[in-house]
Amino acid sequence: MALLNVTADNFKSEVLDSEKTVLLDFFATWCGPCQMIAPVIHEIAEEREDITVGKINVDEQPGLAQAFGVVSIPTLVVIKDGKTIAQASGARPKDTILKMLEE
Repeated sequence: MALLNVTADNFKSEVLDSEKTVLLDFFATWCGPCQMIAPVIHEIAEEREDITVGKINVDEQPGLAQAFGVVSIPTLVVIKDGKTIAQASGARPKDTILKMLEE
């Protein structure tokens, strides 16, 4: 599945109302660690048909970043049934990200 570009306009319909578990990657184009985990996030999106993977550019969507209390990037958030079930800041290895999805 392709990565979903999440904005304030599609957040409710694509994230909160999703029947699938959603992995959100809060990032910025200038962020080195964000660029490091980008291929891992893309891999997970391609491998896992059972989840939705969305990317949120904090420079373009500051309201969403603020709503999740994002103070450092990358920040990964897992949402299930419209509720945050896991959140972690900083670059993480793939196995750690996959474990977040199982919580």
